[in-house]
Amino acid sequence: MATPKAEIIKRPIDQISSNLKKTAWSSIFEALALMILGILFVIWPDTMVKILAYLVGAFFIIKGGYAIANYYIQKGQQDFFNNGLLSGIVSILIGIVALVVGEDIAHIFRVIIGILIIYEALVRINTSSKLYSVGVASWRYILALAIIMLVMGIIITFSNGAIISLIGVVMIITGIIGLVGDVIFIQHVNAIVDKLTTKEK
Repeated sequence: MATPKAEIIKRPIDQISSNLKKTAWSSIFEALALMILGILFVIWPDTMVKILAYLVGAFFIIKGGYAIANYYIQKGQQDFFNNGLLSGIVSILIGIVALVVGEDIAHIFRVIIGILIIYEALVRINTSSKLYSVGVASWRYILALAIIMLVMGIIITFSNGAIISLIGVVMIITGIIGLVGDVIFIQHVNAIVDKLTTKEK
């Protein structure tokens, strides 16, 4: 039977593990959403841009507001991987741009997706640096995948001649890369928690 002290120690460890897994699964869903959107943009480029312009704007503003609120609620409580403030600001900016331009989003859609991909890459680079700080070897793989994402985001952002269907292909590839990185992260959650709790002792 576990002693009261052991139960007290175990509870925070379980909470840290749960928070890390929730963050990772959230990233996986985002990667899958990016892949699905990419497929739709490849199949119906013009139609999808018009339909999704306002939906994307509303979604990102709501998502950004929630992320910022959640950041301040959770601040200082297992916020090792809490990128909520940065995520919220970027999401709201993207949402406002989408609502303002409406159907003309086709002209700046490339830039929006490029910035989004760059942001996802920076978050993963940040994650890899934190994994390195606690001695988890998988940081190398996540960093390598993040750098590939970053390069693709920069190319899309500054390629004036990129067409919507090509951007869709990049979204699919980026989603796959992000998905692989997130799966690697989930596989090492227990090791991360062990390193964190060892450092705190």
